[in-house]
Amino acid sequence: MWIQRLGMKSKKRCNDLRVLPALMKSLNELQQDYLDLYLDGASRPPKVGEVLDFDWEGVWREMEKLVTDKLVRDIGVCNFTVKKLNKLLDIAQIMPSVYQMEMHPGWRNEKMFEACKKNSIHVTVYSPLGSREIDLIHHPVVERVARKVNKSAGKVLVRWAIQRGTSTIPKSDHSERIKENLKVFSWGIPKHDFQALCDIPDQVKFSYF
Repeated sequence: MWIQRLGMKSKKRCNDLRVLPALMKSLNELQQDYLDLYLDGASRPPKVGEVLDFDWEGVWREMEKLVTDKLVRDIGVCNFTVKKLNKLLDIAQIMPSVYQMEMHPGWRNEKMFEACKKNSIHVTVYSPLGSREIDLIHHPVVERVARKVNKSAGKVLVRWAIQRGTSTIPKSDHSERIKENLKVFSWGIPKHDFQALCDIPDQVKFSYF
């Protein structure tokens, strides 16, 4: 669960298939009457023994009912494949407004990014600083751009995500670093340097899904 600048948001875990009880648990923990955004993270069928029948279309119908019952304002998805997203769009009565995914210059996920833009789905990025699979903070292209704009590598990576048209969730255990990561709205990465970040050839995905 997170508190975003634009409001309260939570995500239903893959093993939490009872949508309404899962939401009510989140509301209780957050001490709120509704959420601005609720994400369906059940992008894969549960493992054998978790449940007998997994009905992801039924799960989405329950997600839609949360909107009609005004318990959430918007619903979205997390970590779907392009194929699964297209299947969802074929049956959805209320379209997902947000897609949350791993994205950074070391994993641009361009196919999914284009699918979201085509369907007017806003992308929220997690792991904007990279992952343990790829060290972007010390990547030579990132370091070069950071020196040029006189910003930290972390700020450059967060700004790249914003400049690409996404919102982002940089994670840190240090309050000062969190504050610093917010200082990315009064400047921009020059076009040539932005493209250099977009052209980093090493593409490595790190995901639990």
